[in-house]
Amino acid sequence: MTQLTIAKALTNGLRAAMEKDPKVVLMGEDIGKLGGVFRVTEGLQKDFGEERVIDTPLAEAGIVGTAVGLALRGYRPVVEIQFDGFVYPAFDHIVSQVAKMRARSLGTVAMPIVIRIPVGGGIGAVEHHSESNEAYFTHTAGLKVVCVSNPEDAYWGIQQAIATDDPVVFYEPKRRYWDKGEVGIDAPTRGLWSAAVAREGTDCTVVAYGPMVKTCLQAAQAAAEEGRSLEVVDLRSLSPLDLDTLCASVEKTGRMVVVHEASTSGGLGAEIAAAVTQRSFHHLEAPVLRVGGYNLPYPPSRLEEDFLPDLDRVLDGVDRALAF
Repeated sequence: MTQLTIAKALTNGLRAAMEKDPKVVLMGEDIGKLGGVFRVTEGLQKDFGEERVIDTPLAEAGIVGTAVGLALRGYRPVVEIQFDGFVYPAFDHIVSQVAKMRARSLGTVAMPIVIRIPVGGGIGAVEHHSESNEAYFTHTAGLKVVCVSNPEDAYWGIQQAIATDDPVVFYEPKRRYWDKGEVGIDAPTRGLWSAAVAREGTDCTVVAYGPMVKTCLQAAQAAAEEGRSLEVVDLRSLSPLDLDTLCASVEKTGRMVVVHEASTSGGLGAEIAAAVTQRSFHHLEAPVLRVGGYNLPYPPSRLEEDFLPDLDRVLDGVDRALAF
């Protein structure tokens, strides 16, 4: 096992994918000489050259549009969007072309594009740098959407995303980039498209992904000190959803709280609540509850600690679920 940060696990995962397949190319703003704004691609241009690690102009639509052309020519492009709030200039390409090309061609044309997006708040950034826009993409058929929460999944997940013939929106929680954890370089990997039980429990299931997994594990530890047993499920894949794991957990605990940074209105928590309720209604002791960001634009950095769900808000959601 090797200790790595999430950022370095991604670097190593990208390196491994590039070593395996010469058709893997990286594109993005400042990803070459600078190594990316979070240094995830640091050193890769030096090792693989400027034709495989490509510094692009400040033009997200052009980056993704170029990736479509490369994918049609047999390449596996991995593009980096510097921050979540700047993906919108490329939104039309992603939802109109990238997502639909396979279905449009009756499966004859693959679209193996990975769109890496640092996501979420918590780093004191200005406007457009702290958004959680996953619901736009999970709503779009044809896209796979994942969000990693730890170095192990970052290392293996980016390689699995690159290897798939479907387009993948790959979210990276920016406030967890520097969190360290063990990575089993030689260990067999678990499938990226399935959820994982991060902590077992019996009283209530807490579902999270990306940056909120760590917060929920801390909440579970605090709850345990008060005699409550929380099961924490790391969703990992946001589209498709692993309903088998979610329903197995809620059928054990009888209660579920879904936690994410995005606003609750129209967020992924609403889809999870509906889907789990439909399948496991007779096992529920309480409605599936949601804990998320407020239905407001992301605030100035000095207010973000009040905006983001924290340990107390997660525990308050659990209290409400247990009170039924």
